[in-house]
Amino acid sequence: MVTSLTLLLALKNYHTLEIFSKNYVLEGKSIIIDWLLKEVINLNPQTLAFSGIGAGVYAIVTSIEAVGLWYEKRWAHILVLGLVGISIPPEIYELIRGISVIKILILLLNLAVLGYLLRNFPKHPN
Repeated sequence: MVTSLTLLLALKNYHTLEIFSKNYVLEGKSIIIDWLLKEVINLNPQTLAFSGIGAGVYAIVTSIEAVGLWYEKRWAHILVLGLVGISIPPEIYELIRGISVIKILILLLNLAVLGYLLRNFPKHPN
């Protein structure tokens, strides 16, 4: 939710953020902050808005999922399987675009998590 709010506030204060990026002075961390500000400033405002809304929706869904898992609800386990499973096709697409060790490791990790979740799926309905 913090990411969503940050992106939407950056959109609302886009001009102020742009001026700040040209005038800030921070020792030691200026390279990281400079890179981050340039990335945000170079985003299309529509992309920034879409990303902020998307991050907010994702935060809400994962919050609902967390509550369901806390109360050991079957639908929450299905939601977790769906959220983990839905991330695999984009990772395969990224591998098709270009193979790297990081991409392979992330895909293998997500496949391992999906396998673990499937093996430990609760048997009792509630």
